[in-house]
Amino acid sequence: VQVVESGGGLVQAGGSLRLSCVASGFIHDDYAIGWFRQAPGKEREGVSYISSDGRTYYVDSLKGRFTISSDNAKNTVYLQIDSLKPEDTAVYYCAACVTGCYSDYRSLMGRSYDYWGQGTQVTVSS
Repeated sequence: VQVVESGGGLVQAGGSLRLSCVASGFIHDDYAIGWFRQAPGKEREGVSYISSDGRTYYVDSLKGRFTISSDNAKNTVYLQIDSLKPEDTAVYYCAACVTGCYSDYRSLMGRSYDYWGQGTQVTVSS
């Protein structure tokens, strides 16, 4: 399984970005993709999750500004981020879960995932 993120960049506060995660190599259709982020000097934080059948979950603090979606035909999961704030500056990672995937708060735990991408940098200027 491979996961590759893209779409990061430098954006002004109040702007929007759409991050992409292309995930491939699954041997079955029951999997999940999670988005995480890690700001400088901080621990990695789970942001959102989507299952292969479309269930989603978000961390409470980011609901409303972050939207996860998928295009199964393109093997791609998107993370739309609106009303960006300087505190959203971080490396954003996507990860794939292929066994024992959760759909509740555990879906935002890094240990729930088996494969990770290399990350994409998002920098929000004030």
